[in-house]
Formats: sequence, structure tokens, C-alpha cells
Amino acid sequence: MLYLANVSYDADPGSLYLRLIAQQQSEQTWQAFEEPKSMTFDQASPPAIFGLALVKLSDGNQICDILDASDWLLEIVRKYLCSGVTADFLQQEAERAEQWRQTLTLQSQELGRRTLELEARMGQIQELEEKLKQGNEAECG
Repeated sequence: MLYLANVSYDADPGSLYLRLIAQQQSEQTWQAFEEPKSMTFDQASPPAIFGLALVKLSDGNQICDILDASDWLLEIVRKYLCSGVTADFLQQEAERAEQWRQTLTLQSQELGRRTLELEARMGQIQELEEKLKQGNEAECG
């Protein structure tokens, strides 16, 4: 599992301290922890990374890989923030999508109601046609 973490070292030589900030859910989705999770590891040769890092942990919470997060964060800034995608913009888009969804739901319900009305009218028309046929047959017969 991949995490965004703050990396530091305890005064005890060989102790690596990770403060897990967020966890990757999918390629483009991360979930921030409400309370960062702290972990300490004994490292014979700790990596030369301080500050934010991308940390891959095994299922047994062993460090598989640790990379400086600077390039990754700069790419996010370039990709999203420099193109005008902000938290406010994303919130507005989410609200707009929700309004659109609600509008489509109402339209679908209205269409369903109209379909039922048409089916009822078709039934009435068919009954009238049958009565007219029977009336015509009685007059002609």
C-alpha cells in the first residue's frame, strides 16, 4: 500500500519515524487520515529522505520502498493548480453534478408518469374502439 508520509529520524541512531498522512485508494484518489498514523522502524541504513515521502508498505507494515515526494507534489501542482483546478472549483463542479443528477432524476420520474398516463389513455382509446366496433356491428347486423 502506498502512503504519503512525513519522514524524520529519532535521536536513537537507526530509528526511522514515519507519520502517515494519506493513503492511496486508486491511481488518482487519495484519502487523508483525520489523525496521522505514526510508525517507527529500525533501519540499519535509513534512507536519506527528510520531510514528505511516498512510502510503500507491505501487508505486514514493512517498508518496501521510500521515495522523496517533491517531484510527485510538483507534478500535482503543475497538473491541477496551475490550470485553475482548485478545491473551490472541484466543490462547485461536485455541486453542479449533484444538481444535474437531481434534475435528471426528476425528468426521469416525470417521463415515467407521462408514460403511465399514455398507457392509460391508450387503454381507454382501445375500449372506445371496441365499443364503436360493437356498435357498428349491431347497426349493420
